[in-house]
Order: sequence, then C-alpha cells, then structure tokens
Amino acid sequence: QVQLVESGGGLAQPGGSLRLSCVASGITLDIYHTIGWFRQAPGKEREGVSCINYNDGSAYYADSVKGRFTISRDNAKNTVYLQMNSLKPEDTAVYYCATGGITNVQAMCLWRHGLDYWGKGTLVAVSI
Repeated sequence: QVQLVESGGGLAQPGGSLRLSCVASGITLDIYHTIGWFRQAPGKEREGVSCINYNDGSAYYADSVKGRFTISRDNAKNTVYLQMNSLKPEDTAVYYCATGGITNVQAMCLWRHGLDYWGKGTLVAVSI
C-alpha cells in the first residue's frame, strides 16, 4: 500500500521559514517518478507549488513561490522536502505531496498530470 506522509507544517510569522517533509512508503521513487507539493487555501482550488523529477532533480516552481521555496529530495530516505522561506500570509494553506509515474515536472505541477498518489496534507498558517 502506497503512503505519503507529510510533516513540518505549523504556524509561522510573515518572513519566517518552515520545512515540510514527505516520506513515501510502499513505493520506491525512482527515475520514472516525479513528486510534488500542492496546496489548497480555504475557498480556493488546489494548485501546484513545486515538483521535482526524481531522476535528474529538475524542478518546477509556481511563480508565486519562485525565489522563496526550494524543493529537494533524499533518494536514500524516499523523502522529498520543501524549504519555505520568506513566508507570506497568502502561503497559508494545507500542503499536500503527491507522486506518480510521470517525468515531466511541469505536466505534473501545472497541468496536474500523473497524480497517482496523495498524502493527507499538513497545515501551514502564516500570521502575525
């Protein structure tokens, strides 16, 4: 059974930082996979934040997070991270990780292709 478990969410002040982790079990992430972070704010549609190709490390970032968020992976731990710096109130959302057998990071993040498995999410709240 494939499971994706997110952690690291919480309350942060504007300008602060958080690091999210997503551990995958029941699946070996390899050259055929992309894994990404998505978020859903109250009353809004889920959007792709950042996706990384597990083979070559190529990454996609939404314009709203470029220069502030960094996605990375640890192949040995079957884990992907999202380092979030310079947080803004508009970053407040439930953050989900997802993966699938697709190698195109833009296709997954922007066009929502290949989303085979989802985690249950972790809440990030940015407020004074």
